[in-house]
Amino acid sequence: MNELEFVKELDAEAPPLTDAVRARARFRLYQAMRAPAVAPTVVRRRPLLRVAVATVAAATVITTVVVAENTGPPPRTRTVSAATVLRGAAAEERRLERPIAPRDDQFLYTKEIIEETPVGGGRTRTYVDESWNSVDGSKKSYVSELGHTQWVPPDKPGQRSWPPRRWSQLKQLPTEPDRLSIALRDVTGKPDYGRPMKADDWPQVHTFLSGLLRAPVLPKGLRPAAFEALATVPGVKVLPGRTDVDGRAGVGIQYVGPPGTPWADGEQVLIFDAKTYQYLGMRDQRKGKRAATTYEQWSYVAAHGVVDRVGQRP
Repeated sequence: MNELEFVKELDAEAPPLTDAVRARARFRLYQAMRAPAVAPTVVRRRPLLRVAVATVAAATVITTVVVAENTGPPPRTRTVSAATVLRGAAAEERRLERPIAPRDDQFLYTKEIIEETPVGGGRTRTYVDESWNSVDGSKKSYVSELGHTQWVPPDKPGQRSWPPRRWSQLKQLPTEPDRLSIALRDVTGKPDYGRPMKADDWPQVHTFLSGLLRAPVLPKGLRPAAFEALATVPGVKVLPGRTDVDGRAGVGIQYVGPPGTPWADGEQVLIFDAKTYQYLGMRDQRKGKRAATTYEQWSYVAAHGVVDRVGQRP
């Protein structure tokens, strides 16, 4: 669900909300739902739930599916958990990733393919979104979402976004899964790596992990760490029998939050190759104008790289 879809209708000519904006809005809504009925300037801390991160992680993912392996007659099956898929995806990402070291004056180029089909049937539309984001945020970026293109002004002093637009901010994030989860829990301040995770921390951690995984280009080791961190989030489950846009057999991973939260009905589904666990893309839903139409959406990154100017391709 997209709680802020109606905001788009305030200006029909405005570009659609980005996933980063939606993620922040959902988290703020969730925080507001949990907040006590006191003056907004009052900040209250909850008692610390004294359980180790490792203990939480060990009990998080229990959903399993049986996946067929057509390695020869007769086909054999094996039990697969969400943790197995995500840790396999991390291993595959480490095998395939090619580290980059962009200069501050360069741009990160991404080409994302998005296919949308109305729920219940209708014409499928394909969008090819190419974007050029300033590495250090000091230059204008040129971004596209669902065919809507716009120039984004340079970052203002102190301006922050999620996922971080500046490469230097991404490089500061830990590449150890447990430390990454804590850093995202404490994203607004200095991470307290000595304080264990508690149950109420995980929805926020998932929100920021999900946003991070949607970033097309990340520093070496960060995406594998994000996959492994996601494997420890309570509520992550595996969905069998999913396919990518080309019909390849896949396994889905979805987060379902606690009742009463904005994620109780489930989030987008990450699709991984059923055999190698390589990440293939994402399935999601989007509401159209005035919520009259719901679209099934498939998206994946077709190309990315580092270039010297807007309009240049690797």
